[in-house]
Amino acid sequence: MRSRFVILIVLMLSLLFLASCKKKEVKAPAEKAVNVRVQAAEKKSLRPFLETTGTLNPYHEVIVSAEVDGILKDIKVDEGSAVSKGTLLAVIDDIDYDLEAKKADAALKQAEANLANTKLEYQRKDALFKEQLVTQQQFDDVSTRLSLAAAEVERAKASLSLVKQKLLKTAIYSPLAGVVKEKKVERGNYVKNGTPLFAIIQTNPIKLNFSVTEKDTGKLKAGQEVFFTVDAFPQREFKGKVSIIYPSLEEKTRTLMVEAQGSNPSGILKPGLFAHVTLYTGSERGIVLVPITALLYEGDKIRVFVAEGDRAKERIVKIGQQYKIQSTAVSPQPVVKEYIEIIEGVKEGELVVTVGQQNLFEGAKVNVAR
Repeated sequence: MRSRFVILIVLMLSLLFLASCKKKEVKAPAEKAVNVRVQAAEKKSLRPFLETTGTLNPYHEVIVSAEVDGILKDIKVDEGSAVSKGTLLAVIDDIDYDLEAKKADAALKQAEANLANTKLEYQRKDALFKEQLVTQQQFDDVSTRLSLAAAEVERAKASLSLVKQKLLKTAIYSPLAGVVKEKKVERGNYVKNGTPLFAIIQTNPIKLNFSVTEKDTGKLKAGQEVFFTVDAFPQREFKGKVSIIYPSLEEKTRTLMVEAQGSNPSGILKPGLFAHVTLYTGSERGIVLVPITALLYEGDKIRVFVAEGDRAKERIVKIGQQYKIQSTAVSPQPVVKEYIEIIEGVKEGELVVTVGQQNLFEGAKVNVAR
């Protein structure tokens, strides 16, 4: 019995020894590398800028109205018609005004004839008065009639001038060079003094109205160059200059309205177009750039990972402006990539992870894809 107990103990010790040997033979699993792509942080000389949006508006817009009453006898233009300053737009029937002009001209001639007769009579009475052959009352009467005749001539001249002005205003001309935006009447309509007839806009130069945020107002100045694009011509960049900086901010939006003027000789820029606006606010300076896809956001922190050898290192970064840079690689279509300015956290030449960084942590092993 005792010998059996000893044999059992020996067997148990043997099993424990074998089990411990097997445990020692188990190896730790190999560390897995995360596949990533990297791009070196670049330093480029670029100008600081601000971006906003705006709307194109006509340089001038006027409403041409009738200045006399009458029936529209003819209309010479339509919507979209290009006009020069002085172009005939419409004609109001002038028969009545022509007759009034002839009547006023006849009245003037009659008044002038009466004045001439009164002058002769005055000269005779003046000579007789000096010889004391007529009384003071007779001389005063002819003097008064001479003054009245002269006044009547002036009144007749003014009346004729007024009628002629009305006659001239039956022909309606464009006050500026531009394009007919709207025709508000048709031939045969009866119009009165003040009736709107046409809306005419001047589009060269063209106005660009946009707003900037409160923090950017100190970066503006009159005469500053403005660059803008419109969706109708996405591959073209247009240029203008700041002409008006409004004196106060909009209280609700805390933004400041700005107006710029740009050349538009061909008329391809149409009022109402939406514009993407860029204003450069300083001279070129060297800045460190990384692809915007490298950024990781975590609350108020912005992180990137850089590859150092086969390990990932986490960096907390401070960013600046965003830039769009066209790729220098040869391709049928130009490729524009977005980069972000790194103010702190990454140095020029460091390899920033641009793909796969979501799977990384400090000190993780990385396999850089070629």
